[in-house]
Amino acid sequence: MAGERVLVIDDNELNLELAQFVLEAGGFVVDCAMDADEAWARLRACRPDIALVDIQLPGTDGLTLVRAIKATPDLARVPLIAFTAFAMQGDAQRCRDAGCDGYLSKPIDVHSFAASVRRHLPGGGT
Repeated sequence: MAGERVLVIDDNELNLELAQFVLEAGGFVVDCAMDADEAWARLRACRPDIALVDIQLPGTDGLTLVRAIKATPDLARVPLIAFTAFAMQGDAQRCRDAGCDGYLSKPIDVHSFAASVRRHLPGGGT
C-alpha cells in the first residue's frame, strides 16, 4: 500500500530533509517535527500511520515522548520507531522497554530506508 502517513521527529534539519525526501520517494506522505511540542501538535493534526522518533531531542527527550504517546489512548496504537544514531549495545532494548515498536539507526541507507519503515507498519505495510 502507498500513501501511508509517517511523522519524522528529529531536531536535526538535515536528517529531517533526507528522511522526508527518501520516504516521499518511497510513496509515503511525510510530516516533520523538530521537538516534542511540535510532535504533539503534528500527532493530533495528521494522525500518522507510523512515527520515527529521535531519542535525543531538545527539552523532552525521545524516550519520554514515546512513553507519553503510548499512554495516550487515542495515539497508543501508532507504531513508534526509535530513529537514532545511538548504536551502543543495549540501546535497541532500552528503546523497546520505553515503548518503541522498532529501532532504525542513523545514518540511513537511502536505498532501503523506505522499505525498512514500511516493514514496521501493521501487517508489514502490505
